[in-house]
Amino acid sequence: MEATDAIAGAFVGSDGEGNAAKRAATPKAVKLQTKSRMERIFGFKKEDLSSWESLVALLNRPTDPASLGIFRCLFGLLMAIDVTQERGLSHLDYKYLDGAPVCRFPLFNFLEPLPLDWMYMVYLVMFLGAVGIMLGCFYRLSCLMFISTYWYVFFLDKTAWNNHSYLYGLISFQLTLMDGNRYWSVDGLRRPSIRNAHVPLWNYTLLRTQIFIVYFIAGVKKLDADWVEGYSMSYLAHHWLFDPFKLILPVDLVSLLVIHGGGLILDLTAGYLLFFDATRPIALFFVSYFHCMNSQLFSIGMFSYTMLSTSSLFCYPDWPRRFFARFPSFLSSILPFTSSELQPSTSCVYPDSPSTERQETQNVAKPSKLRLKHKLAAIFTLLYIIEQFFMPYSHFITQGYNNWTNGLYGYSWDMMVHSRTHQHVKITYKDGKTGEVGYLNPGVFTHSRRWKDHGDMLKQYATCLSGLLPRYNISDPEIYFDIWVSINERFQQRIFDPRVDVVKAEWSPFKPNPWLMPLLVDLSPWRAKFQEIEGSLDNQTEIVFIADFPGLHLENFVSEDLGNTSIHVLQGQVNVEVVEEKKNHTLQPGEQTKVPAGAYHKVYTVSDVPSCYMYVYVNTTEAALQQNFTKLLELQERIRNGTESCQTLSRQSHSYRNRASPS
Repeated sequence: MEATDAIAGAFVGSDGEGNAAKRAATPKAVKLQTKSRMERIFGFKKEDLSSWESLVALLNRPTDPASLGIFRCLFGLLMAIDVTQERGLSHLDYKYLDGAPVCRFPLFNFLEPLPLDWMYMVYLVMFLGAVGIMLGCFYRLSCLMFISTYWYVFFLDKTAWNNHSYLYGLISFQLTLMDGNRYWSVDGLRRPSIRNAHVPLWNYTLLRTQIFIVYFIAGVKKLDADWVEGYSMSYLAHHWLFDPFKLILPVDLVSLLVIHGGGLILDLTAGYLLFFDATRPIALFFVSYFHCMNSQLFSIGMFSYTMLSTSSLFCYPDWPRRFFARFPSFLSSILPFTSSELQPSTSCVYPDSPSTERQETQNVAKPSKLRLKHKLAAIFTLLYIIEQFFMPYSHFITQGYNNWTNGLYGYSWDMMVHSRTHQHVKITYKDGKTGEVGYLNPGVFTHSRRWKDHGDMLKQYATCLSGLLPRYNISDPEIYFDIWVSINERFQQRIFDPRVDVVKAEWSPFKPNPWLMPLLVDLSPWRAKFQEIEGSLDNQTEIVFIADFPGLHLENFVSEDLGNTSIHVLQGQVNVEVVEEKKNHTLQPGEQTKVPAGAYHKVYTVSDVPSCYMYVYVNTTEAALQQNFTKLLELQERIRNGTESCQTLSRQSHSYRNRASPS
């Protein structure tokens, strides 16, 4: 591995060819005898872990800065692009409206955005910091400019949180502490003393371990039953990217084996395969293919390209020198260094070498003793790695953020394990003085929709609404949310108790949310039945599966476009009330009733166990349009064949347009 090559690289003299010849003259058999099996595989010896001093020396071992420098440049470039895209610089005036009543969702309630002009300044500082990282120009200052503004914007809006945004912040924090400007940087031109100088091995160890954790923990989280059984991302099988697989496999097997099975195996093994020389080429191929596909499947900004750039960190640290050495010599002035002449660095610990070897080399780095900064670097590396392994499983501490999925969103690496659909969202307010009841448009006073799934955001949203509604003559408002969600193709069910006034409801980040409704996991086996029922329907018939708790009811309105709507009971007992007709129908499992279009109805769960039922309906307007369009195509075909006149086509087209137009 590269750690052993780093030792050799520490003693490269100024006369590259002469020293290369001397190294070549050294008997290879002697070198092989001095390397244990562990050293050949892992890059370090068992003795390097035998004591604290040995471990500190190992983590501060001098290493080629080339690979780190290239990654720094790529990461800075991608972050500069990310600032304009996913961070929101291109639509900042829409994101931070001055003076407009907007509900926001910061991590800490005291955090507020600055005025719009100052937010532009924040983003400018972030962008310049990213450019500075890319160029290696005033490197530490650029890193501080970037991370300070990045984490401020990150904490300012929880609705924008995801795993890769969290990863960007972690990597930028790590780079701030590293010697990332030792190779191909403006700082190297300004300060020749750091140009092409060694970096300590912990710089690579930290970044590699971070990427290993991203892959491996994501794989562990995919051991969830929903992922293994193929329910998490089944809709992806219909994407054009998987058309080659559908030539040999049915869609169901593409979803189960390729998407879910392949994703699980890749995440669990990618970190290990990238580490070892023998398996690295295979790993590079599959992770590159994986991230290129993700860039087309999901709107995830620069994440796919960032992960592609991290793959190079697992290669030998001097790979850029060997790569750019193949380019024509007239390009050498603009390309990174290809010379293997490295300068010693005080950040590294250089071992003592035999006196005979010292006499054979020039510009030898003097043996160095362990200093306080070397020990602090080792302590930080170990503590950081432990913390990163702990964070994805720290949900027992922050229990208030646990919903149907655990924890604050972004640091758990449970990427794509859960997919959600929302069928029904209702916000009800009640005037605390007059008792007047009204309804709010879901998402009023906010640009985000993620508050629907998170109790902490719902509490912030309700608190914000209670402060805004008095402007509209609603005193001491009570706010109630009725939110129906399906997770991983289960029944649509309530996620929060609709009877709780969220404004006055208790919520703590360290206690379970008392108004969170439990996920009805006992009903998960019904999903196989769902597929059978949906497979038996024609293309014009649609279906929605509902589950509800005893003592609660669903109030629903059937659009006039949805003709022939009926309710079929699968489990439990329900009472269907048609509001206008003032009629009630009690239904048992296997029974059904029609509900009128253009009217409200209520479905009460009257059994002692959760009820399960389904809406079956046809979009009559869409069906009529499709039928008319089919007839029009047939008529056009007859005209081409000469069996119909153009006047008939004109009359028929006019007739279809009149039928399709609203009355």
